[in-house]
Amino acid sequence: MNYIEINKNLWNKKTEIHYESDFYDVKSFLKGRSSLNPIELNLLGDVKDKKILHLQCHFGQDTLSFARMGAKATGVDLSDKAIEKARQLNEAVGMDAIFIQSDIYQLSEVLDEQFDIVFTSYGTIGWLPDMDRWAQVINHFLKPGGQFLIVEFHPVVWMFSYDFTKVEYNYLKSDPIVEEEEGTYTNKDADIKETSVSWNHGMGEVVNALIHAGLTIADMHEYDYSPYDCFQNTVQIDDGKYQIKGLEGKLPLLYSVLAQKSQ
Repeated sequence: MNYIEINKNLWNKKTEIHYESDFYDVKSFLKGRSSLNPIELNLLGDVKDKKILHLQCHFGQDTLSFARMGAKATGVDLSDKAIEKARQLNEAVGMDAIFIQSDIYQLSEVLDEQFDIVFTSYGTIGWLPDMDRWAQVINHFLKPGGQFLIVEFHPVVWMFSYDFTKVEYNYLKSDPIVEEEEGTYTNKDADIKETSVSWNHGMGEVVNALIHAGLTIADMHEYDYSPYDCFQNTVQIDDGKYQIKGLEGKLPLLYSVLAQKSQ
């Protein structure tokens, strides 16, 4: 099973629908809206003049939001359609971000630089089978003293069925989850029906992979909300904060890990 080709095809199909969606709201992004959330902004602080590598960037809104803040930003994604859109968006907003189409594990074959910050967020690592290799990639691209930040949906979320009525999947890593996906998180009724291959990665697996790669964990948090209304049966509890209806405050929906490479 070639999970890379399967998922690349899936995300190529999703990209056009996502780009046109209210969820991503490209129109207001073009007018200056930042796509970044308070969680990552507060953890990273001032990124002006920092070199940032954004892994699994989709079509680049967060990458370009960093560029607008004065960072020298590079975005990477598996989907060639997403990178094509990212480059169009880069030109439209007048930024000088760089976008590279690559599988994360093969990135060192096409990119030979080190960065002050490596960043990934919201629905990324579930598409990767091996957290140890992932963490080694991060360490490889970080400058000495550089920082890595992941803000990701909590692995507890992925245990549940899509409607959050039952526990359906393993918390701890097991075999790949192969599914026929219909629709997408920006539009449940979108005309997409494609195979996806994903993996669940528990907190211990993620954190230990970073530690074993030589990084030091500087900060770790869990959050009881999602900044995106991307799940079924949600309720809005505040501006930009969503919880699962009937399970308000009972589930961790996000976590963040800030790690540092030694000098």
